[in-house]
Amino acid sequence: MGRSGHNDGRLFVISGPSGAGKGTICKRLLKAIDISLSISMTTRAPRPGEIDGKDYYFVTVEEFEDKIRNGDMLEYARVFDNIYGTPKDMVIKQLEKGRDVILEIDVQGGLQVKEKMQEQAVLVFVLPPDLDTLRRRIINRGTETEEVIDKRFNEAINEIKLIGEYDYCIVNDELDEAVYDLQAIIMAERRRVPDKIMPIVREYEKGL
Repeated sequence: MGRSGHNDGRLFVISGPSGAGKGTICKRLLKAIDISLSISMTTRAPRPGEIDGKDYYFVTVEEFEDKIRNGDMLEYARVFDNIYGTPKDMVIKQLEKGRDVILEIDVQGGLQVKEKMQEQAVLVFVLPPDLDTLRRRIINRGTETEEVIDKRFNEAINEIKLIGEYDYCIVNDELDEAVYDLQAIIMAERRRVPDKIMPIVREYEKGL
């Protein structure tokens, strides 16, 4: 997978099954380094305390479907009666400014982004330390019935099977270590030699 030059930002896509702890890792990361957070768009109504443009971009179903038809969404998914997704222009503007962007989405959304932005997307998969821990975290999220717990657990297993589509993997056993690992991935990608420099290097070698 190619990467953009150093003048462009990189899009770090953070995915993982429900209960892996990706949201907590991202919140800690935002306090540790200078990186932009991609804000999702949704058709659901704001909950008490939520602010448009900070928590989500709140739009109507008609507005969201117009954006889908116009190709303005990096990724989207229909969840029950609502649609959630990532507006393309908001991300592109940040990347063109040279800003790195972090995008926390589910695995299917991550694969949509990979398909559309291969040059700039860096995909990071967050894993729980083991399946017992994963199931315990799903239970601790407050899900009520055993049937729903089993459904979420099976969905998580199916998502983990797609880990080979990702560039990096982080095991979230100790939170501090997981945050450090993600920070290290970002720092390494920022120092990657851009593809467009290689022709210059080859010309230099000819002169040696």
